[in-house]
Amino acid sequence: MKILISAFFTMLFFVRCDSSSSTQQQQSNPLTDNELMDKVQMDSFKYFWDLAHPNSKLARERYHIDDPNFDANIVTTGGSGFGLMTIVVGIERGFVPRAEAVSRLTTALNFLENADRFHGAWPHWMNGNTGDVIPFGTVDNGGDLVETAFLCQGLITVREYFKNGNSQEQALSLKADNLWKGVEWDWYTKGENALYWHWSPNYEWQMNFKLEGYNECLITYVMAAASPTHPVSNAAYHQAWARNGAIVHGGSQYGFPVVLNHNGATGTVGPLFWSHYSYLGLDPRGLSDQYANYWTLNQNHSKIINKYCITNPLNWNGYSEKCWGLTASYTRNSDGTTGYTAHQPNNDTGVITPTAALSSFPYTPVESMKFLRYLYEEKQNTIGLAGPYDAFSPHYSWVTQRYLAIDQGTITPMIENYRTGLLWNLFMQAPEIKTGLQNLGFSSTQHGF
Repeated sequence: MKILISAFFTMLFFVRCDSSSSTQQQQSNPLTDNELMDKVQMDSFKYFWDLAHPNSKLARERYHIDDPNFDANIVTTGGSGFGLMTIVVGIERGFVPRAEAVSRLTTALNFLENADRFHGAWPHWMNGNTGDVIPFGTVDNGGDLVETAFLCQGLITVREYFKNGNSQEQALSLKADNLWKGVEWDWYTKGENALYWHWSPNYEWQMNFKLEGYNECLITYVMAAASPTHPVSNAAYHQAWARNGAIVHGGSQYGFPVVLNHNGATGTVGPLFWSHYSYLGLDPRGLSDQYANYWTLNQNHSKIINKYCITNPLNWNGYSEKCWGLTASYTRNSDGTTGYTAHQPNNDTGVITPTAALSSFPYTPVESMKFLRYLYEEKQNTIGLAGPYDAFSPHYSWVTQRYLAIDQGTITPMIENYRTGLLWNLFMQAPEIKTGLQNLGFSSTQHGF
């Protein structure tokens, strides 16, 4: 026994020495920018592969390291759409074998085919074992058109990626196409020139949430206009979403034009996910309509948040040019517990959310790389088994060891769009997307229309 104990401590000594040597080597030979982007993309990919729901293969709504009692059977519609796009990147980057990914994606789409739908729209949450709706709120137990739009963005991407593949891949492509064509976008207008977010078989239109003014929902109007089966008119876009032109904003922050009125932001900008969710597939490069240049809109949004954090008007400890990024995520409540809020300049709780800067790589590559290096070289306690944890506060020395699908799900796709434009090119090559955008009055110098 003494010999075994002696051998154990001898081995432990060499492991520690080797670990120390590796750390010193990493410090003297830091990863290149490309290696760091590979690293965070692969780490975040694990959320949608290693931590996916075992039956549906869709994305769990959340995953808590610090709270093992979370409901692991809730899968999320929008986050699963982001997950589909993350897996496409994973194939391209060699994170997973292509055939294995095709098998898993087929399982996921089969599940979606049999899950609860409400006039074609999926609910916000589903049970990953049964496909039954899990109410997001008491009266929110039916179709969620915005979450469905995020999912359909992923379905179009999957369709385009696999459409010229082998027989299994072409079958997957066809299934993705059929699922997206089944959404009754026109039902969600209530007969008006507008789209509405929710419909419930029990409560009908009681939530009455009209999609109007700028937030994360632009992709919903794009998908609705692009639908070959249940399209909506361009009048809905112009009258409701654009508020008959009132969506335009003439002001600026930190010298950057705000471009559009951000809902509830009173002259500044909203949380950064508004520049991510609709743009995993929708390419803002050279994209414009009568209201905005969407590259300028999103780039300025990211730069304003960056400058806000550097200026740090509330004097939070730790905010800097390398530690920045405000968006919706878990947050630290005043009593030290974990809550949730949409961090933005007019709602700044001293909490930084990694997805904010990381998913802004296309818009602010220099600023986002500073943040990525800060995380992986100085704040390793913010990195877990599936990449950066959802949120942390340097001011309070607080880190939540939790993940959210909708936050983790934009990191890998948006970094890939910065690196290669992969998802942007796949989505924008879809013929009905081009037609839908043109019907709404969009043009794209990047994609020739």
